[in-house]
Amino acid sequence: MDVTAGPGAAAGRGPCAGIPAEQMGFVRQILDRVGDKWSMLVIAALEAGPLRYTDLQRDVPGISQRMLTLTVRQLQQDGLVTRTAYAEVPPRVEYALTPLGRSLHHIVTSLITWVADHHDQIREHRHQTLK
Repeated sequence: MDVTAGPGAAAGRGPCAGIPAEQMGFVRQILDRVGDKWSMLVIAALEAGPLRYTDLQRDVPGISQRMLTLTVRQLQQDGLVTRTAYAEVPPRVEYALTPLGRSLHHIVTSLITWVADHHDQIREHRHQTLK
């Protein structure tokens, strides 16, 4: 992909060529957030519909309570996830994808599927470089 940059672009060519230089810091922050392993797995888990906290923790194996809390809070802050608290006894809280979060879901699940499909090859390459 060879894109010619406009004036004030972050780079002369490549994927950042069309992005104004003053926006690159924010773009990197968002890529860091949505590219985080826990964020991607939470987004993938929420595609089926709203989940309670404990169900979400069960559907994202290996995530600690602290990391799940931090992750859903950050995704909520960016407008990708909603948190709905119900006035019940005991209290019930559900998390769901927003339309913005749903628009990201296909990309996230494609990447997760790619990793699952190629993990043996990647593992073999890692093993060969350690020899």
